[in-house]
Amino acid sequence: MTNSTPQGAGRRLENAIAWAVRNLDGVVAIGVALVVGLMDVLNQNMDDNIVSGATLLVLAALVYGTLTERRRRVADIRAATAGTGRAIEDLAMVRTLSGAEVALAHERARRATTRWVFKGGTGTYLRAVTLPECVLEAQRQRRSLSMKIDIINPADDHACAAYARFRSTFGSGGDFGEWTVQRTRKEAYATVVAASWHRQRLDTLEIDVHLSSVAPALRFDLSDTCLIITQDDPSRVSLYVARDRPLYDYYVTELHQSREQAVKLDLREAVPLADEPTVDEVRRLLDRLGLPLPPSFTDRDVGDIIDKALRAENPYRR
Repeated sequence: MTNSTPQGAGRRLENAIAWAVRNLDGVVAIGVALVVGLMDVLNQNMDDNIVSGATLLVLAALVYGTLTERRRRVADIRAATAGTGRAIEDLAMVRTLSGAEVALAHERARRATTRWVFKGGTGTYLRAVTLPECVLEAQRQRRSLSMKIDIINPADDHACAAYARFRSTFGSGGDFGEWTVQRTRKEAYATVVAASWHRQRLDTLEIDVHLSSVAPALRFDLSDTCLIITQDDPSRVSLYVARDRPLYDYYVTELHQSREQAVKLDLREAVPLADEPTVDEVRRLLDRLGLPLPPSFTDRDVGDIIDKALRAENPYRR
């Protein structure tokens, strides 16, 4: 107890000195006013010049205090404005796209990218537009291209059923028919065939396919310049994130973690596919990749897979 009292007194003295320094103008004004007031009380014959000078000194101190307070307020306003600017900048991290803006954003993203990361359901738009257009640009510019594709696992009955149910519940007019488990499987198999087919025709194409057991509700397309997040319904708003925004980097990590938890196919084991693959070639390809077709799939079903792989229709065409 004997040591705490001096320490407490010392802290109070430090606080008092700090307060006096922060409010020096007011302290001076009060001090001068008190001194002059006491002198005036004790000495009735005080010179009027002294009183007038002291009054002016007090007024000057008050004016100085007012100006100091104004400067402090201006500094606070500037700090608040800067904080608001940062908040607005953070909100601008994501831009909305609608209608034709979505296709235009994808087109610009494909022009000069050296990588493309996709995560979605079965990759219909990927097969119809993104994959062939990215390969064409890579051929035209004589550069390498890295693609990572994360789709639903066609061998997972539960995942395919969940995705078909989701698409049937929230599907739109751009869906080209009813979504069933059978269709979901065919679409996913077609993406695997398309990836293998394009890989065999562009030596500089590095392409990986990952199969997930989770039915997604959103699609992610990530290029060197941006991230585009879309839904299955083209009438709904899509999201655009530029490369220089933190959210872009967040999703780079998120998509990587998703692939790490999926089954990766080794396309180096793929059997050769002709320009127009045959049913037998596709069956052998999927067997070699450890993704055999269900026994119920007929040759006609395999023919549908080939058509979807190489001649997929753009689900968002107008």
